[in-house]
Amino acid sequence: MTAARPVALITGGSRRIGAAIARTLHAAGYDLALHHRRDDDRMDALLAELESARAGSTLELRAELADLEHLPLMIADAVMRYSRLDVLVNNASAFFPTPIGQATPEQWDAIFAANARAPFFLAQAAAPHLRASGGCIVNLVDIYGERPLREHPIYCMAKAALIMMTRSLAKDLAPQVRVNAIAPGAVLWPEAGIDGERQRKLVANIALGRVGEPQDVAEAALYLIRDARYSTGEILRVDGGRSLAI
Repeated sequence: MTAARPVALITGGSRRIGAAIARTLHAAGYDLALHHRRDDDRMDALLAELESARAGSTLELRAELADLEHLPLMIADAVMRYSRLDVLVNNASAFFPTPIGQATPEQWDAIFAANARAPFFLAQAAAPHLRASGGCIVNLVDIYGERPLREHPIYCMAKAALIMMTRSLAKDLAPQVRVNAIAPGAVLWPEAGIDGERQRKLVANIALGRVGEPQDVAEAALYLIRDARYSTGEILRVDGGRSLAI
């Protein structure tokens, strides 16, 4: 029996922007398949929170996105549970510096696996189900996919690939499936931290004069998923106007 509510699969859904998107879509009536890699405690807490609001509305998917064989299984597990799939949110990412002269093939593989290869093969596996539901894909890209970040060439290249994937799949999966992306700016500081002076310089270049919140991205995702019915192949910048100054 097909679930009455629409279903969204979110990669990297246990924390930060992924968790904000999960909470926002759940509150809007979506059932969720939430992927994580090894963030068990945070995922357990998020699942308990969402299940307390609506029982039977979540599915945990634990997988390493670098392992290609896991990707179609994630889609299959979500469809087996809910008998439908309406939304794929490619949120999971790998981000770390790779200065020229120091970058390694292993770093290349890790960054491209998370930011480009996994989103593509997840989209490929999800496409038949999204066509059936008239669904959509939302990719989390980055303003650095269009304008480079010093000492992060591989990350910038991978996000540029994801931007092109967004536009390519928007054409290839039309008219049944819409494919859009969100390019956040300074929404969360890197988990490794950032020095205070660099923070001040960065904020000084943001037109709105402040760092964004994960909820800003989550609301943009909900708009693209639920309301932007005549938009596909678009890259929605959620950066407070920072891209104006880069």
